[in-house]
Amino acid sequence: KATTTRNYDPEHASRPFDRSRDGFVLAEGAAVFVLEEYEHARRRGAAIYAEVAGFATRCNAYHMTGLKADGREMAEAIVNALAQARTALDSVDYVNAHGSGTKQNDRHETAAFKRALGEQARKIPVSSIKSMVGHSLGGIGSVEIAASVLAICNNVVPPTANLHEPDPECDLDYVPITAREMPVDTILTVG
Repeated sequence: KATTTRNYDPEHASRPFDRSRDGFVLAEGAAVFVLEEYEHARRRGAAIYAEVAGFATRCNAYHMTGLKADGREMAEAIVNALAQARTALDSVDYVNAHGSGTKQNDRHETAAFKRALGEQARKIPVSSIKSMVGHSLGGIGSVEIAASVLAICNNVVPPTANLHEPDPECDLDYVPITAREMPVDTILTVG
């Protein structure tokens, strides 16, 4: 099941990592970025908001939308992205989760974080902005990068809205309800 049945209550319908979640809220949105080499941006006096230090992607060849519960493929992508960025696990200040609000995805993602980040997974705040803006499918990656850059610029971790009763299988620090002010320099985004 992908989309929520709570269309009558759009403000509270998206509930990533919550026990009562039942799918995502379809949304619209996108963001646009100028990506350029650091030295080029510096020479022209550009305001530099963030650096893309590493990236990775994986597919599971399992099912078009289905996910294996162990989170192995996502964990491999996380490990490879952090290695490419030369970033230690204890340097990650915040994880921007995919957090779609489907039972399958949220549990898969929790398993992937534990597998890739080890004990650090329990120390790093994680949240889903889809709880506030919904899931714009192809456009959500850019929206989540924009939110991540704003988290760095404002030293604030966005909350996971509507997370009142966490799923016991989603047992990490998912920043329920309220944003958290804290230094944010390095973000892992898996959205």
